[in-house]
Amino acid sequence: MVSEKVLIVYAHQSSGSFNSAAKDAALEVLTAKGCTVEVSDLYAMKFKATATAEDITGKVKNADHFCYGEETKLAWEAGELTADITEEQRKLTEADLIIFQFPMYWFTVPAIMKGWMDRVLTLGFAFTHEKRYSQGIFKEKKAMLSFTTGSQESMFTANGINGDMNVTLWPLQNGILHYCGFQVLAPQIFWAPSHVPSEARGTMLEGWRTRMQGLLGENPLAFTLLDCFDGEKGYQLKPEVHEKHAAKEFGLTVGIHLGKALPPNNQMKAGV
Repeated sequence: MVSEKVLIVYAHQSSGSFNSAAKDAALEVLTAKGCTVEVSDLYAMKFKATATAEDITGKVKNADHFCYGEETKLAWEAGELTADITEEQRKLTEADLIIFQFPMYWFTVPAIMKGWMDRVLTLGFAFTHEKRYSQGIFKEKKAMLSFTTGSQESMFTANGINGDMNVTLWPLQNGILHYCGFQVLAPQIFWAPSHVPSEARGTMLEGWRTRMQGLLGENPLAFTLLDCFDGEKGYQLKPEVHEKHAAKEFGLTVGIHLGKALPPNNQMKAGV
C-alpha cells in the first residue's frame, strides 16, 4: 500500500504558539501512521502574500491591463511562474490531504495564508470554468481547516455576538476549497486556547491527536453537486432539485439555503 501524502500549510509567527503545537502534533501522528508529511511554514519561508506581475518570470501578455488570473494561467501553461509558486504547486499536486493550520484573523485566514491561496491556486492549475466545485480538479484530494479562535465557542453561535461559525466558514470551505474540487473534511476548531488553562490546551491537543488516527477515513462535508445547477441559466438551482427540497425544513447548505433555516452544522460536521 502506498503511503498517504499530507501537506500542512502553516501560518504562525511563533514556534511557542498553540498553532505550532497543533502542527507538530499532526506531523508526529501522521508520520507515525506511515504518511509522508511536508510542511510549508509560510512565515519562516517569508512567503510573498501579494499576487502581482512579479509572479511571472516571462513576458506578460497585456501589461497595460494586467489580469492576474489570465496571465498566471498562461504562465503556468508555459512553465513561467516563479519558483516559490511552482514548488507549492508541486507539494499540492503530490498531496492526498492538505491541512491549513492557522490562527483565525478577522474571521478568516491570515494574509500570508490568503496569499498562498491567491498565488498557488492559479487558474488552470487549480480550477477552470468547466472544472470546479464537485467537478473540480482536486476532487480526489481532501483538505481541511485547523485553526484557533480568539473568541469562546458560545460567541460563534446563531445567538452569539460573532454569529454562526458555519456562516463564517462558508467562504473558505465552499468558496476556496470546494471550489477547487477538494473533499472538505470537517474543520478542527480550537476554541480560544489563549483564554483557558494549560490543562485544557493539553486536552485540546489530545483530541486532535485522537482525531488524526482516523482522519484519512473521515467522510467529507456535504455540498450541492454542480450538476444540480443550470449553467445556461446563470447556474441557478434546477427546478426539479428545488421542488424536491421544497417541503424540507432546512435549506441545502449554509449558502444555498433556499430562503429556509440554515441546515445546522453544515460547515462543521459531516453527514448533516
